[in-house]
Amino acid sequence: MTLLEICVDDAAGLEAAIAGGADRVELCSVLELGGLTPTPGLIALAGHANVPVRAMIRPRPGDFVFSESDLAAMLADIEAVRRAGLEGVVLGASLPDGRLDLDILGILAKAAAGLKRTLHRAIDLVPDMEEAVEQAIALGFDTILTAGRARTAPQGMDQLALAHRIAAGRIAIMAGSGIDADTAPALLARVPLPALHASCSTAAPPASPPAIRLGFDSPGRRSTSFEKVSALKAVLSAPSSSLP
Repeated sequence: MTLLEICVDDAAGLEAAIAGGADRVELCSVLELGGLTPTPGLIALAGHANVPVRAMIRPRPGDFVFSESDLAAMLADIEAVRRAGLEGVVLGASLPDGRLDLDILGILAKAAAGLKRTLHRAIDLVPDMEEAVEQAIALGFDTILTAGRARTAPQGMDQLALAHRIAAGRIAIMAGSGIDADTAPALLARVPLPALHASCSTAAPPASPPAIRLGFDSPGRRSTSFEKVSALKAVLSAPSSSLP
């Protein structure tokens, strides 16, 4: 059966993902920016979850070309995740040309020793997917989250198929972006991936007019939908979507 990972960025989303049947949770903040490191309080709360949780380690929005100060913050965040007892971390770092930054990733991987590790969508910036998959394996990652070097996974099926073929069971290729109950069956029929990643979200209710006026709300803010998680889980649990 295909593992379902749901990304969430608040306590309500964590509850909805688990209640809807998520097999694993990716814990973030500010998902409208692609997901940043979650707050210490949310990390601590997730430590009591009854499903595995991996925390995003991304100190700022934008690209994945990190400075020494970014790296220092990421190392401290990894230690906070370890103390909270979460299953693992979600990491990524790039060079200016899009290739994986093996030096920074090596430092982060060493700091995360003993934790499960997902390589996030920094891999979608690389010029050579085959090379990047081999590098992720060498660094000790157990999962790669990717949309196949495209904006959404349904648009990146050819590269997802390539990554899955190169991985050959040595690392899990997990498709993310554009995944829901409608798109998952066709994707899995094309590439029998072991895991899918989705937000299963809807537009969040607008904040109060004063909060909006003062700039306290994000226009792209979304909320995890129990119904959408449940629908996707049902599709993945159906015999027709089981992996060969």
